[in-house]
Amino acid sequence: MASNLTIVLSTGSFCTPAAYAQPFAALTSQGYEFHIPQLLTAGKKPGPLPNLADDTAMLSALITKLADEDKDILLLAHSYGGTPASESIKGLSKAEREKAGKKGGVVRLGFMTSLVPPIGVTAGALMADARSGYQAIDGDGWLYLPDLALAGQIVFSSLPPEEATKEVANFVQHSPLCFASELTYAGYKDVPVSYLFCEKDECVPPSVQQAGIDMIEKESGNAVDVTRFPCDHVPSVTAPEKVVDWILATAAKC
Repeated sequence: MASNLTIVLSTGSFCTPAAYAQPFAALTSQGYEFHIPQLLTAGKKPGPLPNLADDTAMLSALITKLADEDKDILLLAHSYGGTPASESIKGLSKAEREKAGKKGGVVRLGFMTSLVPPIGVTAGALMADARSGYQAIDGDGWLYLPDLALAGQIVFSSLPPEEATKEVANFVQHSPLCFASELTYAGYKDVPVSYLFCEKDECVPPSVQQAGIDMIEKESGNAVDVTRFPCDHVPSVTAPEKVVDWILATAAKC
């Protein structure tokens, strides 16, 4: 692990940074610099609906700032966050920055039960065979979860129903445009990739996760470092110790 390693997490849809509070606290207490920005597509706000490009620009700006401070960056991503994470590192891998005479940059991607489409494909297209019917669009065009009990059963499937409903009630609205935007840059070709495979995920099912891993390996020509856990879709809440262990093991490879 590089002594100047910094961790950045691209969050999942409907999530706020609070969904990752337990791993964040554990890792920062061990001295890691850890950034969890709020994606612009999460959280209803006035004005035009934000999209993948907005999330990508925000992540790229943060990564650039950290790299300019001579930081090596482990870029993590959860669920939908895998798509802007890949887009955001164009020109920002450490190898590319070194060619330009710059210091710092992204040294590894770590996907956590993530949606990672190939170029020209949307995140939404990957979910064609996933469970549906637990999301709806409000009058302003924002996605929301009308049946919290049902959403809890899917997203927090390892928790008792009452706890699952309580956890999913913390979610916010999300812009549907991010799921309709095609990936234009395959950042997973630029750096080594690790993947936390959540075997009991009912939101991004194992078949979707495996297809993403297979695609990354085919497109990049490199093996993906896969760790498999019997976790649901949000292990940062339901199995935070396992997530911390995975992040530490991934950081050790940087």
